[in-house]
Amino acid sequence: MNGPLHDRTVLVVGRGGGIARAVAVAARDAGARVVAAGRHQQTLSDVYAGEPDISTEAVDLTDEASIVALGERLGSLDHVVSTASARARGRLADLDREAVRLSFDTKVIGPLLLAKHLAPRMAKGGSITLFSGVAATKITVGTLAVAITNGAADVLARSLALELAPIRVNAISPGVIDTGAWDALGEEGKAKHFADVGERNPARRIGTPHDVANAVLFAMTSTFLTGVTLPVDGGEPLT
Repeated sequence: MNGPLHDRTVLVVGRGGGIARAVAVAARDAGARVVAAGRHQQTLSDVYAGEPDISTEAVDLTDEASIVALGERLGSLDHVVSTASARARGRLADLDREAVRLSFDTKVIGPLLLAKHLAPRMAKGGSITLFSGVAATKITVGTLAVAITNGAADVLARSLALELAPIRVNAISPGVIDTGAWDALGEEGKAKHFADVGERNPARRIGTPHDVANAVLFAMTSTFLTGVTLPVDGGEPLT
C-alpha cells in the first residue's frame, strides 16, 4: 500500500485496544509494516487477527532483557511508538510506592531502554514517539503521580532528541480520550466525567483514539519536527 509510511517498519508498543490499536491501524493504512508488541502477545494476536501487515511480538518494558530480545528479533526498523502506561492515580496519602515505580518503569524507564536498544537498529529518517499526557500541564489533586510521570516523559523526549539526532524524538500529550482507561469510573461516572470535560474544554468534546493516531502519524512523517510535545487535548489545560 502506498502512503507516507510506504515500505517502512513501525513498532507500536502498548495494549491491543484504544490508542495503541488506532495508531497501529493508522500506520498500516499509511503504508507501513506494523509490529504490535506488548506483554501479552496472544491477546495482541487475537486483536489483530485478520489485519494485514500487522504482526505481533512480546515485550515487557519493565524488563531490559525482554527489550534486547525484541530488538534482536526485529532486526532493522524505522519508527518506534510507545503508548504503554501504568497509571498511579490517587492523592499523596494514598499513593503506593510500587504503583508509582511501575508508572515510571512503564512510561519513562521502559521507553528510555527502547531508545537505547532500538535506536542503533533504526534506518535513516527514523523516529521515536513517546507518550506524555495532559496531567503534566493541568495540575489537579489526585493525579500527582500521573503528572510527574508525564512530565518526566516530556523531558525524556527532549533529551533523546538531542542525543540520538538525527533520529527524531517527540512526545504526544493526550487529554481525555474515550478509551477503556476510564472504565473504572463505571458507566455513569464515565459519562458524567466526559460530559463535564466536554462542556469545559475549548473543543467542546472528548477526544478519540483516531485524534491521537493522527498526531502520531504527523510526528512520524514530519521530518523537521523533533524534541517537542504535541498536545492532543482539546485545549483542556486552558480551562
